[in-house]
Amino acid sequence: MSTRELPGRGERVADWFDGRLGIHTLGRKYLRKVFPDHWSFLLGEICLYSFVVLILTGVYLTLFFHPSMNEVTYHGSYVPLNGVRMSEAYASTLDISFDVRGGLLMRQVHHWAALVFIAGMLTHMMRHFFTGSFRKPREVNWVFGWSLLLLALFEGLFGYSLPDDLLSGTGMRFVNGALLSVPVVGTYLSMFLFGGEYPGHDIVARFYSLHILVIPGIMAALVVAHLILVVYHKHTQFAGAGRTERNVVGTPFMPVYLAKAGGFFFLVFGALALMAAVASINPVWSYGPYRADQVSTGAQPDWYLGFAEGLVRIMPGWEITLWGHTLVLGVLIPIVVFPLLLVLIGVYPFVEARVTGHKGEHHLLDRPRNRPVRTGIGAAWISLYLVLLAGGGNDIVATRLHLSINTVTWAIRIAVLVVPVAVFVVTRRICLGLQLQDRERVLHGRETGVIKRLPHGEYVEVHEPLSQAQLHTLTAHERPGELVRHEPRGNPR
Repeated sequence: MSTRELPGRGERVADWFDGRLGIHTLGRKYLRKVFPDHWSFLLGEICLYSFVVLILTGVYLTLFFHPSMNEVTYHGSYVPLNGVRMSEAYASTLDISFDVRGGLLMRQVHHWAALVFIAGMLTHMMRHFFTGSFRKPREVNWVFGWSLLLLALFEGLFGYSLPDDLLSGTGMRFVNGALLSVPVVGTYLSMFLFGGEYPGHDIVARFYSLHILVIPGIMAALVVAHLILVVYHKHTQFAGAGRTERNVVGTPFMPVYLAKAGGFFFLVFGALALMAAVASINPVWSYGPYRADQVSTGAQPDWYLGFAEGLVRIMPGWEITLWGHTLVLGVLIPIVVFPLLLVLIGVYPFVEARVTGHKGEHHLLDRPRNRPVRTGIGAAWISLYLVLLAGGGNDIVATRLHLSINTVTWAIRIAVLVVPVAVFVVTRRICLGLQLQDRERVLHGRETGVIKRLPHGEYVEVHEPLSQAQLHTLTAHERPGELVRHEPRGNPR
């Protein structure tokens, strides 16, 4: 007679949780989920891990930061500012930088992580855009990612403004001017935001609440929703042997992908720590405390908002008066164009689906050359962003190149109209040329560089046939509509 062995303590605990949460069922379904193996998928992980680093370092900094604009006299380790009147926010930032153990390193890791986070999101979305992974059924997830990017821009602005130094105060002056340019309600918006006449006494406390609570909470919820949809919809993958619209080829989440992801997290964390340790960023002690009657010379925002300032700097100082109200078009037009440029990114999946008529599901990624119009639009948007970024630093460009600032400004005004169109045309032609090159490789094989003389004296280059996997990669795609010749009905070729 055999006796049944009693389950161990760990098994009993696992059974207890499984009976109440269904962990075994979920684990069996999702821990073996397959992830495609391609370097571009690391871009999303960089965003996620940078966000985690931001949360961790942000929690540390909140223990020592005082979000108050009450004036105090500084007496601390940074001798050049001793005896200077400043806000508690700026004084506590100096204390974090010079008196709190590890404070300066944490500040710099936090700032570098913010820049990498936004850069990673922008690059991640560019990868999705150029490869077409935003198509059905992933349009909602694209909107989630776009919302994260939009929130990150404002989150960065609010965090950048918290130290209340002269540089960030100059940025707040810019925000106040943009609000005042809004017709009819501009003055009210400024009063509500700053709590009175600019600069007011509440702006740091208000930005602090938004920066550490409201926006991070919304972003964390969007990140969770984004990841849930990634798991639900499956990962997209590039065309290749054995890859179809109904399967995913790659490595399982547990243990292969989990081990790789864990190692990559520490690589990202280590890279951010190294950057913070060797490269100084936002040295607020060099700028001094903010005063409304002073402006920093050569003040520049962080790169992700430089194009917004470029819109304002290159606009002529136009003003018109309508019904007794003065409209400052030199500021009003840029603050309207700024969100429109971002909205175009968010709605693009729906616009493309409507224009092209593609209503089916897509799980295989496009090669950018096979979508020349979409690739051209993306390249044109990037070129416009870079031109406007240069416009945001037109004074720095003029100084470094020893040019007149008027010359630089006019050059950028012309470039805003000309460069995106030129980039679109050139990019589209390059994509079409690459398609023809792929066609030649499929028909005739790969050039080997070996010259052979035929019996009748002719010299030819030997071509090596492509493998079946290479042929599949080059031919497994739909033909773009613009390249398909539509024949009239009743007149077949």
